[in-house]
Amino acid sequence: MSDMTIDCDDCIRQHTSTCDDCVVTFICSRSADEALVVDVTERLALRQLGAVGLVPELRHVPRSG
Repeated sequence: MSDMTIDCDDCIRQHTSTCDDCVVTFICSRSADEALVVDVTERLALRQLGAVGLVPELRHVPRSG
């Protein structure tokens, strides 16, 4: 399996209405103090993708108390 690079500058749909629905645009356009909410189904999918090395493992550790 080879690496995959996702770069908006290489995307044929850059600056189109498709960008509005793109996960890369969604994640990258968030402000630093804005939370990204992932529901249970999405978390399970991300955990499974992480387990096989397709995405990084979740590094978030909730604060206690």
